[in-house]
Amino acid sequence: MAPVILHLRAETKDQEARAALTPTTVEKLLSKGFKIYVEESDQSTFDIDEYRKVGAEIVPKGSWVNAPKDRLIIGLKELPEDNFPLVHEHIQFAHCYKNQAGWQDVLGRFKRGHGILYDLEFLENDQGRRVAAFGFYAGFAGAALGLKDWAFKQTHADSEDLPGVTPSPNEQELVKDVTKDYQAALKKGAKKPTVLIIGALGRCGSGAIDMLRKAGIPEKNIIKWDMKETARGGPFQEIAQADIFINCIYLSKPIAPFINSTLLNSNSRRLRSIVDVSADTTNVHNPVPVYTVATVFSKPTVLVPTTKGPKLSVISIDHLPSLLPRESSEFFARDLLPSLEQLPDRENAPVWARARALFYRHCARLERQSKF
Repeated sequence: MAPVILHLRAETKDQEARAALTPTTVEKLLSKGFKIYVEESDQSTFDIDEYRKVGAEIVPKGSWVNAPKDRLIIGLKELPEDNFPLVHEHIQFAHCYKNQAGWQDVLGRFKRGHGILYDLEFLENDQGRRVAAFGFYAGFAGAALGLKDWAFKQTHADSEDLPGVTPSPNEQELVKDVTKDYQAALKKGAKKPTVLIIGALGRCGSGAIDMLRKAGIPEKNIIKWDMKETARGGPFQEIAQADIFINCIYLSKPIAPFINSTLLNSNSRRLRSIVDVSADTTNVHNPVPVYTVATVFSKPTVLVPTTKGPKLSVISIDHLPSLLPRESSEFFARDLLPSLEQLPDRENAPVWARARALFYRHCARLERQSKF
């Protein structure tokens, strides 16, 4: 059997410092007989020499476009917007299976080029659980920024917004930075905030809870909701009465909104900061329909227009784990590794066969829609 050839493309999304393959996993795959090319990158948290030292072949940034068709192109975030056909097999998050804006254009490129998409979001084991996810560190980073935004509002005028943030070298430094802001707010006389988390039982929710505990938020101030608590259907008055709301759900079907403008435009509202970790900004069923733009690290918040109550902002960054790029990459790549090791038999390996079948189903859906 011919060796699997992986080509790690350089990420191009602004401030995306994570990597789908780390030097650790590259070394393990090479020992299994894989051949691996790694593109030079000016934004990866991993130095290119780390890949070179473990035996990867280094190639120029963007060289995947003209690479031989037998290479599997692996990355994390979506490809740069373009219209040339995609001829390779790609492993990545493509954000095109849930009617996101532009999904037809993305799938259309694969269809025209006869390429294949293995969407990382839909790589599932036999129990239907994702084999690898960034959820824990997405929640961890989201809670960190939510607490920073709340603390900033306690110590600054409403005319100022939370400044841009940059990735932290490690979890300990991020916790230290957020805790400093939190303690400064308390010294200014602020009461300890109440934080309501929806999706608290999942990976993302557990990451948010872990961050809040490490920053010193009392356990009684962390309200943990999941499917049981939201079964009655929103909107929920309890969200407006919390100081920080963190949405950690995985949106798989239409649901009633968690919050609406009626609850937000109330004199009794305490809510100051919303963190939409799920960041389904372009999804028509977004359960946090109070904003319309995704935010970024350089401008992490967007103002929610309200006529009553205190200033309210949303954090809707769709690559939150990049706040801790090295740790989150190692965490994700470790979980993905067993599935990558099955790539030589991807025609039959269930994880890859299911992902390929899902791709073809959505291509068929695209074709049906294009006929009307």
